[in-house]
Amino acid sequence: MKLVWGIAALAIATIAIASAPPPNHPQVASSEAESLQAFAQMLTVMTGPRCQNCHTLTQYPRQGDDRHPHMFNVQRGPDNHGSPGQQCSVCHGQANNPVSGVPGANEVWRLAPLSMGWEGLPAGEICRHLKDPARNGNRTGAQVINHLKTNLVMWAWIPGADPHGKARTLPPMPYAAFIEAAETWVRSGENCPP
Repeated sequence: MKLVWGIAALAIATIAIASAPPPNHPQVASSEAESLQAFAQMLTVMTGPRCQNCHTLTQYPRQGDDRHPHMFNVQRGPDNHGSPGQQCSVCHGQANNPVSGVPGANEVWRLAPLSMGWEGLPAGEICRHLKDPARNGNRTGAQVINHLKTNLVMWAWIPGADPHGKARTLPPMPYAAFIEAAETWVRSGENCPP
């Protein structure tokens, strides 16, 4: 009986492989092009200060459009939530503070782990980090999309004003368009530029 099931499974696998379009087939090329275009759109947001300030490769967060080191010598800490005695949540609350200009979101404020840092990386490397479970928090493509739908990420589109009252720069595309690009990237194969 096992031999029969094994032969049946082999036949199904052979049919699936035979029916898949070859790598140079127009459908595959179209899907790859769609994926690369979607990632290029995502990249315009991911390389902006709202993302890069927290997805840094430093031991400290960055601030502002110029991405300067965080004031008061704030450090990453062992769990990316700040150093003991100076946790991010001491200043960063559940919403933007209009009096002090300190940003906040309805989620615990924190830095992305160093493995998720993108600072200064070329586009292809950022893409490979984003889809690599060892660098993205062990997430599948669908789980990356779920992360992009968290309050912490959505904050980038409602960042409020800085401590000087100047409005923070918004990402270069609307949030809904960013999510649509990310979903297209995942659906069309998570292709990365070279």
